[in-house]
Amino acid sequence: MVEFAPVGDDLYRRGFAGDTLNTCWHMAQLLGDRAEVGYLTRVGTDAFSSQFVDFITANGMDASTIERDPLRTIGLYVLSLAGVERSFSYWRETSAARRLADDVEALSALLNDCAMIHVSGITLGVIGEIGRRNLFHALAAARASGAVISFDPNVRLRLWTDVAELKTATREMFEITDIALPSFDDEALIWGDADPEATVTRVAALGVDEVVVKNGADDVSLQLGDKSWRAATPPKTDIRDTTGAGDSFNAGYLAARFIGTDPLAACAIAQGVAGEVIRCFGALAPVQTLAEYRDALRDPS
Repeated sequence: MVEFAPVGDDLYRRGFAGDTLNTCWHMAQLLGDRAEVGYLTRVGTDAFSSQFVDFITANGMDASTIERDPLRTIGLYVLSLAGVERSFSYWRETSAARRLADDVEALSALLNDCAMIHVSGITLGVIGEIGRRNLFHALAAARASGAVISFDPNVRLRLWTDVAELKTATREMFEITDIALPSFDDEALIWGDADPEATVTRVAALGVDEVVVKNGADDVSLQLGDKSWRAATPPKTDIRDTTGAGDSFNAGYLAARFIGTDPLAACAIAQGVAGEVIRCFGALAPVQTLAEYRDALRDPS
């Protein structure tokens, strides 16, 4: 999506963001030439859409899975800040991304040969019931061929007809997920989980082998198979904007796990990356601030 983020004195900076984009962008910056990171979406043929495709390519990502729709455009949101907390105003009814999973054969072909695929609950809500059926089919096929499926439920209630629809889709997605990255506040709201450990237990019971529960400034709860951990989140005092914190955490964690880093060390990298994002305006960290974590992935010792 096109992002307009406040930079002070009623001025806004135009950028590109969105939960899965934030994750993939940070993964691309962290992994560099160690992996090819692409972004699968659908945009229009207008100027903003073309600028978005150019942005993907300029930032070292593969744009070959971005389809163009002459009848639709790219979504847009404007960020509002109250202190460091954020709210969003969206314009996406005519977004081409709503149609990205309409053709199951085309979608399956685009996901073919992927080693890791990251999906969010926002995507599930945006593409509708038919799109979800097609996406689940394509993801199951990719997983059967060896892809690791990652899922962040990232709840946005306004995208769903009702909570029952959200719960059904989320359960189905968890059933084909290898790495789950929920946020505890979302899970408590929708499922009534009493604590992050309850979230871990519930999600693991759906067959997810690796569960990582984010909890803001509080501890991260992790489980891989029969092993579990709690990881304290380092305190931050220079927070400017919390936009993209969870998405960038996902990026650090998935990038580290992709190259074989153990879960606790991957969590530490994820926390560090998220800590850089919340020190700046907007959803993407300045590239230079990621050097420490990029180097850590190059030399895990």
